[in-house]
Amino acid sequence: MLGKGVVGGGGGTKAPKPSFVSYVRPEEIHTNEKEVTEKEVTLHLLPGEQLLCEASTVLKYVQEDSCQHGVYGRLVCTDFKIAFLGDDESALDNDETQFKNKVIGENDITLHCVDQIYGVFDEKKKTLFGQLKKYPEKLIIHCKDLRVFQFCLRYTKEEEVKRIVSGIIHHTQVPKLLKRLFLFSYATAAQNNTVTDPKNHTVMFDTLKDWCWELERTKGNMKYKAVSVNEGYKVCERLPAYFVVPTPLPEENVQRFQGHGIPIWCWSCHNGTALLKMSALPKEQDDGILQIQKSFLDGIYKTIHRPPYEIVKTEDLSSNFLSLQEIQTAYSKFKQLFLIDNSTEFWDTDIKWFSLLESSSWLDIIRRCLKKAIEITECMEAQNMNVLLLEENASDLCCLISSLVQLMMDPHCRTRIGFQSLIQKEWVMGGHCFLDRCNHLRQNDKEEVPVFLLFLDCVWQLVHQHPPAFEFTETYLTVLSDSLYIPIFSTFFFNSPHQKDTNMGREGQDTQSKPLNLLTVWDWSVQFEPKAQMLLKNPLYVEKPKLDKGQRKGMRFKLCLQAQNFSPTESTKERAVMHQRQLSLPLTQSKSSPKRGFFREETDHLIKNLLGKRISKLINSSDELQDNFREFYDSWHSKPMDYHGLLLPHIEGPEIKVWAQRYLRWIPEAQILGGGQVATMRKLLEMMEEVQSLQEKIDERHHSQQAPQAESPCLLRNSARLSSLFPFALLQRHSSKPILPTSGWKALGDEDDLAKREDEFVDLGDV
Repeated sequence: MLGKGVVGGGGGTKAPKPSFVSYVRPEEIHTNEKEVTEKEVTLHLLPGEQLLCEASTVLKYVQEDSCQHGVYGRLVCTDFKIAFLGDDESALDNDETQFKNKVIGENDITLHCVDQIYGVFDEKKKTLFGQLKKYPEKLIIHCKDLRVFQFCLRYTKEEEVKRIVSGIIHHTQVPKLLKRLFLFSYATAAQNNTVTDPKNHTVMFDTLKDWCWELERTKGNMKYKAVSVNEGYKVCERLPAYFVVPTPLPEENVQRFQGHGIPIWCWSCHNGTALLKMSALPKEQDDGILQIQKSFLDGIYKTIHRPPYEIVKTEDLSSNFLSLQEIQTAYSKFKQLFLIDNSTEFWDTDIKWFSLLESSSWLDIIRRCLKKAIEITECMEAQNMNVLLLEENASDLCCLISSLVQLMMDPHCRTRIGFQSLIQKEWVMGGHCFLDRCNHLRQNDKEEVPVFLLFLDCVWQLVHQHPPAFEFTETYLTVLSDSLYIPIFSTFFFNSPHQKDTNMGREGQDTQSKPLNLLTVWDWSVQFEPKAQMLLKNPLYVEKPKLDKGQRKGMRFKLCLQAQNFSPTESTKERAVMHQRQLSLPLTQSKSSPKRGFFREETDHLIKNLLGKRISKLINSSDELQDNFREFYDSWHSKPMDYHGLLLPHIEGPEIKVWAQRYLRWIPEAQILGGGQVATMRKLLEMMEEVQSLQEKIDERHHSQQAPQAESPCLLRNSARLSSLFPFALLQRHSSKPILPTSGWKALGDEDDLAKREDEFVDLGDV
């Protein structure tokens, strides 16, 4: 009847305007149908995982060109994750989404990955915490991996809204005890599960044998020794059970101040120099104790300043370098550039994006870290000096800088197994406080500092600039950063080896209970299928050629000469640097100031962004380099590169870039469909296949063995719709950039007023 009243009307008479007002939203028309679909979607639980609360008829928003579309489903919260169970048909099931995590689904958020929770009350966004008097109509969750989830609760029952919102806030924001982590529930429930072990085993450095092997590999066993004085953690709970110290150092000295003030070996260079680290002695007010500490340190320094150690340079990272507060503040500003609620917000900030990026100082901090690592490399490589890194606990910046130095100087660390062993040695056994720095227990926000993420970002800069030198890809680094928040792996969930062993039952008094066996993140088969794991391996990696016996003898003779009279100009290098400017900006050595930016004003910034070729003339960062550093730096970059020798990054302003795959992968507006580096990689793989095919034909003619084919991701080769953010991009979502910024067209007035205006003359000046 209503239809007749609206559509009907004859004889030229105008149909009357309907007076019926619907209070049912269009989305609610098929609510019953959606509820039926929801029941068919099952929740997959891991061993030990328990459902805590849930809500039905929740609308999950999908942002697309400022228009909000949604998918109905159930929102559930377990002791492991927050999950949205929507319509199965809405999920993509094609070749472009085969890079799936077996532990975490596309609509799953681990409780540790939740960063901030917001509620929308009458179109106003507010942070949610504690007990709520009023519950929101919309829930927004910002994740630490920079995903943003928006859930509409208008059509959900009031009791379910209270239950799900209160449950999510409680289990993600309230401080918790270590034993309450899902890590232990999973380990207890999955004890009988067999875990596959990688063929090339990562060195865990939890035995004396592992440290002796590393000493032998780096030829450091001539001057240093592995000690077991801390076995059972009877000397220091901060140090691992086994570590390496200078040979002349008496073991009783290690016990004197519970491991503080002791030079601990990190790595030895081919020329005999070594990288060491030391935690500072506790600060004392008593003059007598201070005098004892001073005499103790004098004895330590006399030990390491005499032959065979000779010259030792001390780098005090606590006072002469970055502070943890600087890193925390910079990243807090930086991550806000990527936590975008909708496309309108994205384009609103687009015009001032580069100035916001510069004011965050995150790229500047990356540059300072790389520069400090190059300075230490120069001391060891060119000046034949040992370097001693000093920090309060030697577990934050010491881990960062020592790892970067080894990555630049040791080609073994640029293989996947070598890189994983490096993280085990310097970060896990080095006592980096992952539990506090990732704030897994939500006990102290001030302790949450992304030091390890900063390290991965620095590594990405090297991988991006010198791809053939690394066996792993940027996708490997991205999923490694995601693994920080998956509480089924023990690798990143403890502050020290002692804390791990104590809570796993290995150091407890209860000998009857079986110690828990936790997974390590290095077994990638737990998260990815073999096909997906192919994307973690770089098919363009230049493997080190195998030498015959004659060549090995010549190489050993050459290394002996280099150790006696080493010059960095003697090595051969091969440059392979890609110059891209779209996600970088010139930086100064000192901390960036929002008032003294590279681009003075936003309008000036927009103009200079269009004049990209002129930007390079304004770069003066190379003039800030010290004389000896600059000579070493320029000399290395002026020569061809050996991918299995020394490797230095470019640290000029435009070369320090934003790690696009990690930070921009969830923003569809930032995608380049069919373009970017992934398109270049696909062409290279096609060329590799063609070369291999020709090689096979040549081998067939010579009746020799087939040439080994380099594995290359088939998804990358076959798909014609790849995005620059492959393999994380959601290709079903497309967004077009507005011709004018949102703030610009809003100022023009409404559409009716705009339609009545006459064309205006705009003087563009000299173009």
